Amino acid sequence: MSKKPRAIVLTLGCVSFLTDVASDMIYPLLPAFLAGVLGAGPAALGVVEGVAQATASLTQIVSGWWADRARRRKPLVVAGYTLAAIVRPLVSLATHWTQVVAIRFADRIGKGIRTAPRDALIADLVPAAERARAFGVQRAMDNAGAFVGPLLAAFLLRFVTGEVRTVFLIAAIPGFLGVALLVAGVPDARVEPRPAARAAALPLSGRFYALLAVFMVFTLANSTDAFLLLRARDCGVPVWHIPLLWAFFHAVKAVFGIPGGALADRVGRVPAIVLGWGIYAVSYLGFAYAVNAGTMWALFALYALYYALTEGAERALVADLVPADARGRAYGFFHASLGVAALPASILFGLWWKYLGARGAFLIGSGLALTAMLALLAWRVTQQRTR
Repeated sequence: MSKKPRAIVLTLGCVSFLTDVASDMIYPLLPAFLAGVLGAGPAALGVVEGVAQATASLTQIVSGWWADRARRRKPLVVAGYTLAAIVRPLVSLATHWTQVVAIRFADRIGKGIRTAPRDALIADLVPAAERARAFGVQRAMDNAGAFVGPLLAAFLLRFVTGEVRTVFLIAAIPGFLGVALLVAGVPDARVEPRPAARAAALPLSGRFYALLAVFMVFTLANSTDAFLLLRARDCGVPVWHIPLLWAFFHAVKAVFGIPGGALADRVGRVPAIVLGWGIYAVSYLGFAYAVNAGTMWALFALYALYYALTEGAERALVADLVPADARGRAYGFFHASLGVAALPASILFGLWWKYLGARGAFLIGSGLALTAMLALLAWRVTQQRTR
């Protein structure tokens, strides 16, 4: 990667870091805030997070399409980060859980607006041979922010203020710093239209949609990580260790994110993803049979390697399959399809846990991951035969 693209990717990574610091100063405290301060129950929390997840997923289709139509990525990226930075700290003023729903709705619209254009912007600025590493840098710094945010919130609560609402307000600082850095430090990349057709009207290829189908099969195995924290508690991890375990998990993701992306550039996107999905299947097998707290820490570290190997490689593979002037839509469909598939995945996993027990649920998840691995290998063979 040349000096200028490297600097831009690092700057975008810093923006993601600051944004995740702000977000994860709030997110881990939200369930306790809803229950203890606003008097809302688990059903309310389900509504809050269900609305948030669905909103982010569906918004990305529109933002990706608009990024291609407008030919400029950065304005949408700035708008998405700015909206989230403004509304996120408003949780501190909430007096009823329905207000939190509205705030999370607006926050996730911001995420939906920015994600597809940001990924397209990175793909525009970085040579194809180095894209997985570039996405690995961005994801690693994003995960570093998710590591620092909870620790900063815990420090503030323990040594500065005992008020959760005050922590929510302080979270505005890193959020707005991220927006300022984005505006000042990241240039735009304008994509020139094709002479014969507008990008917004160009159809995406059948092989791209086939890949999305494979990704969605895997996503059915990839339920919310909240179940992992529940499993950790069942295996004897003390309650006060849970935030530390979560921070440790994100730290491992951050450390190995860049090497994972670099590996995908060297050996290929599909081999790196297959390796990552294999690690996922093994880690879920471990979660099925884990019996003590020490094993859970080791399994969380192993599970983090799955993210490190796949997050950059998957985004780079999407960029490889579509023309530059259709990347916004491609990333929009990519993120939206995974988000939509994650909803039934979590519901099904919860039902499996209820009726088959934790072991049965994790074994099914492991089996689905192995099925997706085989489907991805079959997709690759098909692509090689049709070239």
